[in-house]
Amino acid sequence: MARIDSILSIVLQQGANELRVVADREPKMLAYGTLKKWSMPPMSEDILRDLLGEIMTSEVETRLAAGERIELEYETSALGTFHVTLAKERAGAFEARFLRGRATSPAPPSPAPVVDVSVASAEVAAPPSRTAFTAARPRFAVQRYLSDLVARAVATRASDLHLGDGETPVIRVDGKLRALDDGAPADVAEAFGMEPADLAAVRAGHSIDVSLELPGSGRIRVHLYATDQGLAAALRLLPPRAPSFASLHMPVAFDDLALLSHGLVLVCGATGAGKSTTLAALAQVALQRRSIVLVTLEDPIEYELAGSKGSIVRRRQIKRDAVDFASGLRDALREDPDVLLVGEMRDPETIALALTAAETGHLVLASLHSRSAASAVDRIVDASAPERQQQIRIQLAESLRGVVSQRLLPRARGTGRVAAVEVLRMNHAVASMIREGKTAQISHAIQAGRAEGMLSLERSLADRVRAGEIRMEDARAVANDPASLTTLLESTSR
Repeated sequence: MARIDSILSIVLQQGANELRVVADREPKMLAYGTLKKWSMPPMSEDILRDLLGEIMTSEVETRLAAGERIELEYETSALGTFHVTLAKERAGAFEARFLRGRATSPAPPSPAPVVDVSVASAEVAAPPSRTAFTAARPRFAVQRYLSDLVARAVATRASDLHLGDGETPVIRVDGKLRALDDGAPADVAEAFGMEPADLAAVRAGHSIDVSLELPGSGRIRVHLYATDQGLAAALRLLPPRAPSFASLHMPVAFDDLALLSHGLVLVCGATGAGKSTTLAALAQVALQRRSIVLVTLEDPIEYELAGSKGSIVRRRQIKRDAVDFASGLRDALREDPDVLLVGEMRDPETIALALTAAETGHLVLASLHSRSAASAVDRIVDASAPERQQQIRIQLAESLRGVVSQRLLPRARGTGRVAAVEVLRMNHAVASMIREGKTAQISHAIQAGRAEGMLSLERSLADRVRAGEIRMEDARAVANDPASLTTLLESTSR
């Protein structure tokens, strides 16, 4: 198998049908003539020839050296047949062209040095099939070493497990890292039983995200990537089912946000702040208290969601069941949803589609990386082109229903962590601030809106400190406004 297969697999996975690679230039990927965004570093001619592997026979090399343009068919067991054109441009640079399916006529001369990889079957005009798309799905055969490590991590209440080639495994418990000193050094590829194509893709600079179910340990979210020391893996350990909202012990109730008929509800925070857990709990509330169709878009699927008899759950994993968040969200609007759960709003197109869905009668539950409600609004606006930002502000003012920004802090006594949250609820004053771009005033609106169910992060932290649940130094470390936190604590201690 040529190493180019791993790149062709990625092309299929992204819903594209063409990959163009020029020696020492950034490769390009196209979907039926339309350029698609991706990230792959330039390749030297030597690397390019190595990727082509068995295609570059001695006969092919001789014919290329003589200036001949070569047409051939390349067949793969998993990805189908490709028509390949190999040539040298006038300046002497090597170029190759892979066309999806068998060619019916000679390909026209290429004007530039390019490796052109098009992936298809005999029906050249047809979009990629479901079979071709799922063929690119990572295939793992988890070994006993990894199963035992995950079981140990679960037993110690770890939230994460980190592996690196030749390194001692490390777990994260209550936010702190701890080495498993008696754990054998890892061989990441061997631990996951990775297939050659998946291993080649990671070593070529691509990461893999997937969720796995391990008997006795539950579901794990896996991120595999390459480093200067070899392969590494970050595993997030997840309970088998979404938690109930009550089990989260939030300082203020906001589960009623899941009962809204339409609008946008955001859950914000840094990585590891529990955004996915809170989103899953809100989705569970909607499923149990309403009769709905819930469509989720996740990367990868995490918690298992159980609907009531009157509800339907449709779960889609990005890069497996949908090409990306934007296309999945666009599809979802035609799937008769009542509630949409969007794992992450990453790009302007996804944000715009989520706002449109919220405006057109759907409840959208989504996560966003931001430290506060105000910064969440700014991030959504700033993600759009300058000429569209005022329109986005207007849409947000009309569709936003609530923002929850949260932190997880270690308990002052015992084990585990507790949540501190900032809760913004929409009212006329907040809508005006968003519409007029006065987001700096939102924190004041939150402080004044306690009767409406709003809560500032600093008050939430102060309440936890006074109750002896968290330490003062931990609260100060995560506060948006440490001075305000100090004022709140001093005013209540008098």
